[in-house]
Amino acid sequence: MRSKQIVSLIAAAALCLGCNAGKKAPDAVAPGQDSTVQTAAAAQRPTGDEGELAEPVLEHGINVDLYSVEDYAVREGDYFSVMMENLGVSQTAVNEFIEASRKVFDVKDIRVGNQYHAYFEPDTTGDDRLAYLVYDRDLRSVVVFSLQDPVSVYIDEKDIELTLHYDEVTINNSLWYDTQKAGCSPLLAIRLSDIYAWTIDFFGLQKGDSYKAVYELEECDGKVMSVGRVLYASFTHAGKQYQAYYFDDGRKGGNRYWNEKGEGSRKAFLKAPLKYSRISSGFSYARRHPVTRRVQPHTGVDYAAPKGTPVVSIGDGVVTRVGYAGAGGNTVHIKHDKTYRTAYLHLSRYGKGIRPGVHVTQGQVIGYVGSTGRSTGPHLDFRIWENEKPVNPLKMITPPAEPLSKEKMKEFEAAKARAFQIRDSLQVVHWYHKAVLDKLSK
Repeated sequence: MRSKQIVSLIAAAALCLGCNAGKKAPDAVAPGQDSTVQTAAAAQRPTGDEGELAEPVLEHGINVDLYSVEDYAVREGDYFSVMMENLGVSQTAVNEFIEASRKVFDVKDIRVGNQYHAYFEPDTTGDDRLAYLVYDRDLRSVVVFSLQDPVSVYIDEKDIELTLHYDEVTINNSLWYDTQKAGCSPLLAIRLSDIYAWTIDFFGLQKGDSYKAVYELEECDGKVMSVGRVLYASFTHAGKQYQAYYFDDGRKGGNRYWNEKGEGSRKAFLKAPLKYSRISSGFSYARRHPVTRRVQPHTGVDYAAPKGTPVVSIGDGVVTRVGYAGAGGNTVHIKHDKTYRTAYLHLSRYGKGIRPGVHVTQGQVIGYVGSTGRSTGPHLDFRIWENEKPVNPLKMITPPAEPLSKEKMKEFEAAKARAFQIRDSLQVVHWYHKAVLDKLSK
């Protein structure tokens, strides 16, 4: 994968903020639209300072100046042979392509809705002849079918653009909703929930909670691919600030995120055994059961979530019991150490390989949300025992985080300083957009 690291400089940003004003972007090709010619002939290519032709533009190893390009979308019934024949390719050549692609790409995997691009070269007879067909296999790569003699097929990776971003978001509804409302990728919400999984209960977020983050964004063809490293984050929850800094201490499988004191974000237990649901019932010794209507203890927390939502073990441990447990339905019990054990109730099914005696790791899927047993709807009843005494999972204080070694603290402090420098630079651009550009666009 080829990546371009773009460093945002304040002076450059200020000079370029208005450089594209008034320019009209070229019309995009809508999915399913028959075709649009995109490129000019080589004779129209701009020349350099001394009258020489500029360097040719290459896409997937193809000199696009030599061809006209038409874009299509795969439709129902568009098998590879149909697509190629519609573009004027003989059945003999189609068979050669199928043979040439056997070890590269199975043409049966062409999917309805995916885009493909036909590169035509002028023919002396006046009819353009197909030279290449480029199929968008996924967001990151294409399959190139070349009609040059002999025909060939190869995979080419798209250019991935890596940019640094800074955002500030206040929570008024939910982490997921407000992150998107602020114009950020929802992948950032997922990334933050992973980083703070050991320190913040995301089911208990309050209105007015907020976060700031400096992070890498991978984009391809204008589409967000993923959120990379979060170099710096500050999450304010219930009036308390939780900072996180990215730093690789070199240990395989070790922490990557640390607080301002150099304490690792990863702890013995996750704050919750699943993501993006809501608490439908809390820990209580006098709850009225929704089915029996009797007042009885409920020494766990109910997480309402869609059936099939993955449920993970909050920590390393050994599975001690798997099976149907009457009112609890399908249940998994895990012993973590001499002090703690957990149970996961009402599961629709169990995770792969989950059985008594199996060792599980923190975050491993041990089952899926269901409504088995005595239940009014899909949810997870999650329970924790400390020294065989039920404890409230939402109030349990987990064992302390692992700190950085003294030998690594100097490097960590340098990484913190760099994160602050990047944050301060990007903050200026962010605030300028909010204070000036956003108002001008309204």
